[in-house]
Amino acid sequence: MASDRSSSKTIVFVHGMFMNPSCWADWRGYFGAKGYECHAPPYPFHDGDPATLRMNVDPRLGRLTFPEVVKSISDFIDTLPEQPILIGHSMGGLIVQKLIEDRRGVAGVCIDSAPPKGVTSFEWSFLWANLPTINPLKGPRPCVPSVGWFHYAFCNTMTLTETAIAYERFVVPESRNVPRSSTKSGGAINFTAPHAPLLFIAGEKDHIIPASLNRKNFEAYTDRSSRTDFKVFDGRTHYICAQAGWEEVAGYVADWVH
Repeated sequence: MASDRSSSKTIVFVHGMFMNPSCWADWRGYFGAKGYECHAPPYPFHDGDPATLRMNVDPRLGRLTFPEVVKSISDFIDTLPEQPILIGHSMGGLIVQKLIEDRRGVAGVCIDSAPPKGVTSFEWSFLWANLPTINPLKGPRPCVPSVGWFHYAFCNTMTLTETAIAYERFVVPESRNVPRSSTKSGGAINFTAPHAPLLFIAGEKDHIIPASLNRKNFEAYTDRSSRTDFKVFDGRTHYICAQAGWEEVAGYVADWVH
């Protein structure tokens, strides 16, 4: 593996939409035990207890955009003593792609990464799961998803009871303008430019970001001098980072970044 990855002992975890840093608690413990200094900065207006955030929705979420979230994570990286390894899930995966493009990390892991501008899917599950969030008729109002939606989009191989427990533990309100703006120029990736090593991980059963969409994202990179890898985990959904067996995924990432 590349020496620049091995030399960094700092990891920045980037959460996805409808989540906040609490979703990385197990991963931070896992990688912390391996000697990494682990950080999980929140998006603006996402910090706090998820249940409290759902009860007191911050109206400023309505104005939050994808470029603003990228800048907030980039500004956090500026406070660190070394270039980190970046690990992101869902929209956090796309943020990692942008940060790697901006040379803000020594390596990037994109788990069920949201697609950059111009990379899309026409699979029904992708369209159905994303519509409630990006629906233009909803205007700028923050989105608080239902347990039913969370079950379909994230936890589709789990029972509704198991999903409700996960919802209570992790789900937070979200900005509709983050995904909307990620489909514009702020979410564009220069796929031809040299870049630090990237690993794309897909969940075979993911509804909201199908494995085929993850593969299209991976295959869009064309610079032959740069390393880009792809891995599908059978039976995993969009809840892959907390789903039963998450340790297997974390272990694969740990081996890759070492």
